[in-house]
Amino acid sequence: MSEAEDRELDALQAALAAEHAAVYGYGVVGGRIGEERRTEARTAYDAHRARRDALAREVRGLGGEPVAAAAGYALPFAVPDPATAVRLAAELEDRVAGVYSDLVRAAGGGRRTTAAAALREAAVRAVRWRGGSVAFPGLAERAGGPAVPDTASGPPSDPAASPAAPTA
Repeated sequence: MSEAEDRELDALQAALAAEHAAVYGYGVVGGRIGEERRTEARTAYDAHRARRDALAREVRGLGGEPVAAAAGYALPFAVPDPATAVRLAAELEDRVAGVYSDLVRAAGGGRRTTAAAALREAAVRAVRWRGGSVAFPGLAERAGGPAVPDTASGPPSDPAASPAAPTA
């Protein structure tokens, strides 16, 4: 395998690991989110499961063994209520966007196109959850700034505190 293929496989594995974490995280979101946004959470959960399964197939197609999901994942902050569930959903999407940004850089051809589409979808979901956007989805933490602005909130009528710093 060439160095470029190794980088692409590593980026695919990182995206797969992020999708595993997002699926887990959306399980928490779904348990805490208000009824008015439950369908949105379910749709995001299903999208991440589909991306996870597609990434596992891609990894196998390159001769790799797909990274397994962990039994559990540390959340970046406590999620006791619907407002923090909204914050968590936005954070999950920001993190997924970051790994897809890496995959866009590492991949070529159709895989790059698919990664760019996944990055765009995650960024759009993050905006919907947050109620606002960031300048460069998937790149904010690399620029040294917060993943979301300090004025981040859930839907306009649902004020939430500033998001916690990511844990890795």
